Amino acid sequence: MPTTTAATTAEDTLYVYGIAPAGVRAPRRPGVDGAPVRLVTGAGLCAAVSAAPARLRPRRRDLLAHQAVLEELAAQGPLLPMRFAVLSPGSDTLLGQLRDDADRLTRQLAELRGRVELNVKGTVVPGCFADLVRRDESLRDLARRTRRRPDYEANVRLGEAIARGVRREARRAARDVLDRLTPFAERTVHGTTDDEQVLSTSFLLPAADEARFREAVAEAARACGDRLTLHVTGPLPCYSFVEPRPAPDGR
Repeated sequence: MPTTTAATTAEDTLYVYGIAPAGVRAPRRPGVDGAPVRLVTGAGLCAAVSAAPARLRPRRRDLLAHQAVLEELAAQGPLLPMRFAVLSPGSDTLLGQLRDDADRLTRQLAELRGRVELNVKGTVVPGCFADLVRRDESLRDLARRTRRRPDYEANVRLGEAIARGVRREARRAARDVLDRLTPFAERTVHGTTDDEQVLSTSFLLPAADEARFREAVAEAARACGDRLTLHVTGPLPCYSFVEPRPAPDGR
C-alpha cells in the first residue's frame, strides 16, 4: 500500500487508515483533520480513507482520530492498520493496489481474524542495591574497598558498577518474562530497547486468550517486581504484524 508522507497534498489525495474485508461499516467517527471517513471497495476488500488535509502534521488530536477510526474498524473484524500519515494519490490508484495485492492482503486478514496485539514493556527498577551487593562477589569486594578508602572516584566507580548490575538483573528478568509469555503468542515482534527500557515486545494472540495472557503478565510482574516494572498496552490494531508490500523485482 502507499506510504507517502507529505507536508502538503494534492486535492484528490486520500489519507488511508487501514484495509478490511469488504462489507464492514464505514466508521462514524471523523478522521484526521475532522474529515468524514468512507470506504473504497474492490476485489473483496475495502480501504478506509478520508480527504487528506492540506498540511499533515502529527498533532495529538489527529493521532487520536486516526486511532479511533482503527478501533472502530477493528471492532468489526480483522484489519490491516496503516501507520499515521499514509497517503494514496487517489481512488483509482488505491483500487488498483487493492486488486493487485488482493491475494496477499486477503491472506493477511485471514491470519489476523480473531487475533489481537498486546505490547509489553519492561523498565528497570532502580534500587534493591543491598540484595544485589550481597549476591555479587565483585560488587561486595568493591563496596568493601570503597568503605575502607572512601573518596569521590571510589564512590563513582561503586555507583556505576551497581547501576550496571541493576541493568544486568533487569535484562535477565526480561528474558524470564519472555520465556513465560511467548508460549501464549502465535507471533512476536521485538521493539527497540535501551538501558532503562529493557523489554519491548508485541505479541499476537487469539483474542480469547487475552485474559490468560494478562494473568501471566501479572504473575511475571510479581516474580520480578524488584528488578523490572511491566506495563501492558492493548489490545491494539495489529500494526506490528502487517507485512509490508513487497518491492517490485529488481528493486
